[in-house]
Amino acid sequence: MGITKGATLKWMRDEEYMELTGLDMSAIDDMCDRGKLSVKVEDGVRYIDPSKGVSEVVPAKLQELSKRNTQELVVQPEFIEKTIGTIINLHEKVLDSKDETLEAVRVENTFLKEALNSLQELYDEDRKTIATLTEQLKLSQQEVEFMRRKYKMMWNKAIDEHTK
Repeated sequence: MGITKGATLKWMRDEEYMELTGLDMSAIDDMCDRGKLSVKVEDGVRYIDPSKGVSEVVPAKLQELSKRNTQELVVQPEFIEKTIGTIINLHEKVLDSKDETLEAVRVENTFLKEALNSLQELYDEDRKTIATLTEQLKLSQQEVEFMRRKYKMMWNKAIDEHTK
């Protein structure tokens, strides 16, 4: 199973995980028993999440290699390739999460921008309404003042006629 750029590994069967990491089944069983790997069982088949427990896989493989050959530590190219593939997979997951976060922020910013534009429109409408009401108030005050003078003149005329 080759690791390609953009490939997303999720749950793998034991055999696939064994092929990916280069660990033997007893080492995988041991890590599962110690809770170092995320596992689930469906229809009697155990699946392992390759993105979890990477920090445990590398030391376990190195211990296995050192037990075999204590005088010289040799890491097989397949193991290095699979480890790099796992690291690339984890890196891609981080990039995907970053992209999702950026998209969520963009959507939120668009929403906030639209809300701000709506508030600005309401503010402009309110300002126009206030200007209209202010003008109407001035006209009403002028009319009241005119009526006051008119009635004063009428009453003065009525008093003058009455006194004559």
